[in-house]
Amino acid sequence: MARRDRSQEPLLSLRSVVVFLIGIQAAAAAGFLTFTAGSPLSTSALAAGAAFGATVAFTRSVIA
Repeated sequence: MARRDRSQEPLLSLRSVVVFLIGIQAAAAAGFLTFTAGSPLSTSALAAGAAFGATVAFTRSVIA
């Protein structure tokens, strides 16, 4: 039984890449805006993480 060469296959699908990129952009914006509003860095990181999770969940359900 021959093994398939998987080196040419993409690691993620195009849909996954788009969903994660949108999530990263939303997280960066939320973290930056929270930090510039005067919140500590830890609070900004938590806001960025929450924004990433919510955006990925929403975008995943919207993009078919």
